[in-house]
Amino acid sequence: MLSYYSKNKLKDACNTLYECLEEEQINFEIIIIDDGSKDGSYDIAKGLEKQYNNIYAYQLSKNYTSHYSIFAGLSVCQGDCAIPVPDDNQLPYNTVIEAYKIWQNGGKIIIPHRTKRKDFFISKVFSSLFYFLMNKLSDVVYPHGGADTFLIDREVINILNDKIKPIHTTTITEVLRLGFDPIYLPFIRPIGTTKKSRWSFRKKWQLALDTFFSSSSFPVRFISVTGLFFSLISFCLIFFYGYIKIFGNENFWGIIVPGWTSIILFISFFSGLILLSLGIISEYIWRIFEDVKNRPGYIIKKDIKTNDK
Repeated sequence: MLSYYSKNKLKDACNTLYECLEEEQINFEIIIIDDGSKDGSYDIAKGLEKQYNNIYAYQLSKNYTSHYSIFAGLSVCQGDCAIPVPDDNQLPYNTVIEAYKIWQNGGKIIIPHRTKRKDFFISKVFSSLFYFLMNKLSDVVYPHGGADTFLIDREVINILNDKIKPIHTTTITEVLRLGFDPIYLPFIRPIGTTKKSRWSFRKKWQLALDTFFSSSSFPVRFISVTGLFFSLISFCLIFFYGYIKIFGNENFWGIIVPGWTSIILFISFFSGLILLSLGIISEYIWRIFEDVKNRPGYIIKKDIKTNDK
């Protein structure tokens, strides 16, 4: 279970999930990952850990955002399957049970996805646009409505832990990229809290960039194709204007060769194109630069009591 500034909701969410899983007679453990909260959420998580034998609480060294918290949770879980569950009740617990039953029947990857969501109009527009671009321009295909959680088999968990470096990427992107014939499980997202979300626009923007650049080579290919296209046009213009200058006159076919306006327009256009291309390439280079530093995507704070449990 993912926790961030969850002092007032973590206990109820955890107890409700616990009761649902026990009612279905499922053997389970609940891993609480506190994403660097400063409101005492981790103390509540530790209290739950003492209350139940199969609840374990961990805290990250700072706020890494939810997808890195999921990576952290997968690195310490011991079960035969795992599903990230937010503590804001945005994923119905009956969907968790349904996904588990599908896994029992042999599914390796089950992707719950939203069919309806009550969001602000602008938020829905940007969300729809993001998933549309991802499906068209990347090697990852998202289900209708988008998805950010999953239930995965131990085989997939081990692949994510051993083969995937958790930096500048998201768990759902890596899971969808693996294949394994994912099974899609639609659900209607409940109405969320009325409190202001801590998932700020800056975090959403950074997540969108990381998701896109980690799963799409379209921008680089676009630069290559664009460069080739304009190079061919440039060679044609050089040949054309050279022919006019040598064999024709400056008013040949009504085209005047000299002119400040055309020069300024061409310089401005290609300068902007070059800067845009450099910016796109820089996004990739910056991620390569961060990756070669070999820094961890997250740090779990050591807790002797948790480890000795």
